[in-house]
Amino acid sequence: MSASPGSSHAGPTRLAPSRLVQYLAVGLGSALGGALRWLLSSPLPAAGQLVASGFPWAILWINASGSLLIAFYAARWRGTRGQLFFMTGFCGGYTTFSVFSLETVLLVQAGRAGLAATYVVISVILWLAAAWTGYAIGRRARQGR
Repeated sequence: MSASPGSSHAGPTRLAPSRLVQYLAVGLGSALGGALRWLLSSPLPAAGQLVASGFPWAILWINASGSLLIAFYAARWRGTRGQLFFMTGFCGGYTTFSVFSLETVLLVQAGRAGLAATYVVISVILWLAAAWTGYAIGRRARQGR
């Protein structure tokens, strides 16, 4: 039931078809990115098993490759219709700052503060370098070089 003009009662909220497509694009991209992250990281130790296994390689490399991909896409195809699907959805589902944070906390709580600090420093440098590289490659591709 929708509200009549001048009525203070609003009817059910409906998404415009274009807005619904945007939500679906983000959701599908996120599902695919998250599934790929799980597929790539599942052979490696989970965050809860991290303390016994050593360095958290899986999330380091997943976030590095995600940084490269999102920066490449931003430089090559920014403003395109696939931006919500790929950048917000896929890369948002694929990369994970929350697991990185948890892994860092678990390392500190296990008395491995030095390894935790090393993980943070290496991660930030690697992720920024990957983003820089991805953006440079994307710009060249956009310019046809």
